[in-house]
Amino acid sequence: MSKNLWYKNAIIYALAIESFKDSDADGSGDFRGLQQSLDYFRILGIDCLWLLPFYDSPNKDDGYDVRNYYEVDKRFGDLGDFAKLVDAAKAAGLRIIIDLVVNHTSKEHPWFLEAANNPHSVYRNYYIWSNEKPEENGSKAILAEEQGYTNWTYSKEADAFYYHTFYNDQPDLNMTNPAVVEEVKKIMRFWLKLGVDGFRIDAAPHMIEQKGNCKFDGDPHDIFREWRAYIEELNSDAVFLAEVDVPPKRYTDFLEHNKQMHMLFNFYLNNYFFLAFAREEAEPIATALQEIPLFSEEEQLANFLRNHDELDLEQLSEAERQKVFDTFAPKEDMRIFDRGIRRRLPPMFDNNRSRLAMAYSILFSLPGTPVIRYGQEIGMGDDLQKDGRQSVRTLMQWNAGKNGGFSEVTAGAMDEDIIAEGPYSYKKVNVNKQLKDDKSLLNTIRRFIHARKNMDFQRGKFTVLNTSSKHCLAYRYEFDKRTVFILQNLSDQPITVSLESDHPERYHVVVSDKKYSNDTNNKQRIDLNPYGYRWLIDEWIF
Repeated sequence: MSKNLWYKNAIIYALAIESFKDSDADGSGDFRGLQQSLDYFRILGIDCLWLLPFYDSPNKDDGYDVRNYYEVDKRFGDLGDFAKLVDAAKAAGLRIIIDLVVNHTSKEHPWFLEAANNPHSVYRNYYIWSNEKPEENGSKAILAEEQGYTNWTYSKEADAFYYHTFYNDQPDLNMTNPAVVEEVKKIMRFWLKLGVDGFRIDAAPHMIEQKGNCKFDGDPHDIFREWRAYIEELNSDAVFLAEVDVPPKRYTDFLEHNKQMHMLFNFYLNNYFFLAFAREEAEPIATALQEIPLFSEEEQLANFLRNHDELDLEQLSEAERQKVFDTFAPKEDMRIFDRGIRRRLPPMFDNNRSRLAMAYSILFSLPGTPVIRYGQEIGMGDDLQKDGRQSVRTLMQWNAGKNGGFSEVTAGAMDEDIIAEGPYSYKKVNVNKQLKDDKSLLNTIRRFIHARKNMDFQRGKFTVLNTSSKHCLAYRYEFDKRTVFILQNLSDQPITVSLESDHPERYHVVVSDKKYSNDTNNKQRIDLNPYGYRWLIDEWIF
């Protein structure tokens, strides 16, 4: 029986439970609120939800500091509520993947508490310790100043230093310890039995780094191979979507012909999206696409524009990164960690509706699985008054009513967490308003999703095309009986490009930013508006 490669044709929607929909007027989103919103995903065309961490947690890092892997944050409901959500999602044709945060735990996790207080405990070796603080230069401090440029913090209880890749509230687990690897398998089994369809693997490369004196006996990637084999025994359709921010030549190290991850986030291409947007030139994207290796049938990349973290630009050169900073984050308070931008896409694009649509045309027409994040589909803004990455984690904006339709709690009570004023306020930017406007960003994205699903890009031969304009990103999909051309203008000026075709008169417009006057004339000369886009097909299938 052939493998179900559902994830290759899926549209994934990422959301944080606490920020999406509140069902009981306590000011926090919850499982029931999400369950009540499932029809929205059918309207949008979503196939899979990626739920950010909802485990029991002290919430020092938005749930990425897990205190108990087998309990949920009580603000969101209980395990029964989660199980009902999963069942309702399946009935609605939606899959659910959840964050698996096992590079580290909270320092309030019982494992760490016992490890710190009892040097003879079996849990002592679940973490990474040093009696003396090792010498370091701060280069491995992912969060820079927010973690004090150090990976080692002293524990008074343990009278020793523990290792943390991220914040000092998040001690790293020791993946060289087979007992820890088994613990992760137990966690995965628990949630798979509850009906989830897979896991987004947080901080995957960091799990297999050498930390302190802990060394792997064999190949560190063996733990991923072991976990992959394990979940496939439990559910052959379950998937791993890994956070792996590495150069493309290392993608195969984490995919390995269906032995490790099913999908990787395409951070490399994401970096070059923004270099291309900053320059208003296609070359950075075209070149990046050529750098990505070919994969086996089951392997996949997940493309995205923005996620819940900073826009991390570390794969660009210093000069390239500075160009993106100068264009999209000219002020210091728009930047973070010396390498990233803490803004949502619409403010970066000065709320230019045409430019936003062009960017999503690229996202939804490239090979790979598109991932969007809650609020992107309506063009939500950011709040730079908030600390760090909280600037891009404001509440979902459903309508222009009280609290943006997020919660029935007292009007105004959510103003610190929702964008209440300015051009991105919930009064101006919300789902209800955009559903009624055929030209809205939301309905434009719906059309992209519909077109993508009808054309089944995964089966076509993909080729990046050269055009007569440096501003035009163009590519072709060739199928057995039809050809698709997709063109985008990355600049703020109109352009005309050449398109080589044996039968130009046969091409029809699938989606475009407007109706062009030469749609039925010579398709070898293609006009594109500022930030315009056109999807053309030589056999009408819609």
